[in-house]
Amino acid sequence: MKVFITGSNGLLGQKLVHKLRIDESVELIATSKGGNRISEKIGYNYISLDVTKKEELEKVILSEKPDVIINTAAMTNVDACENKKQECDELNIDAVKYLTDISEQIDAHLIHISTDFIFDGKNSPYTEDAIPNPLSYYGLSKLKSETLLLESSCRWTVLRTIIVFGVAENLSKGDIVLWAKGELEKGEKLNIIDDQFRSPTLAEDLADACILSFQKQKYGVYNASGKDIMSIYEIVERIAKHYNYSTENLNKISTSTLNQTATRPLKTGFILDKAKNELGYNPHSFEESLTIIDKQLKNK
Repeated sequence: MKVFITGSNGLLGQKLVHKLRIDESVELIATSKGGNRISEKIGYNYISLDVTKKEELEKVILSEKPDVIINTAAMTNVDACENKKQECDELNIDAVKYLTDISEQIDAHLIHISTDFIFDGKNSPYTEDAIPNPLSYYGLSKLKSETLLLESSCRWTVLRTIIVFGVAENLSKGDIVLWAKGELEKGEKLNIIDDQFRSPTLAEDLADACILSFQKQKYGVYNASGKDIMSIYEIVERIAKHYNYSTENLNKISTSTLNQTATRPLKTGFILDKAKNELGYNPHSFEESLTIIDKQLKNK
């Protein structure tokens, strides 16, 4: 089976490369913009590729003819999407349209990553059938990308996720878990919002959901996040307790004090029953995830 990954330099992309490059039943093509940031080069082919360039994308995929395309490329900075709507559209909507069209042509299974931010946060936790109501341009762009798949005739899977975190190489942006761990380690005073609730997702778990989707040929929408719903403050507090850092410097603040450019839903979180039952998805607990990250940081 030939598997084609977009955004392989990102956190999820790197996890997929590491899992699939050692799978002898898979021929792996990893693609991302610019050079390959993964130091391990064996077990896959790397192609530099900008998914927003339609002709370039078509040329590469049509020549490779993969059985599966996993699209991890996206603009995920919520405030940046609000300020740079055209750039957001190109990566989160236009590129997905190109991928659906190409997938139709070659009968590839297209796996696409979406987000809890398609919801307004008023009816958590959400099932796959919940009615979306995005509060931000980022959320709207991801909802539009889902609609493109829904209206296409290709075989597709949407995996909705929440705050992906983990250890990878040369990432262009950090994540809340590693950031909080670093700040707590330094003993910094931290103002943390306590009125936004999320289910942070270990990158390995989301990668497993992608792989299970094509292995089991499951199509449609699936929730694939962590299983613990907690406030951002509790996330940081649980990190502190896990590593025996002091919580004395943690200060609770509300979202209204932040003046963020984009509006965030206050409480998200998913019901994972469908993914558990149909995919065999089995995410780690938050503390288990921290233990996994700890081992990876020591080995890095």
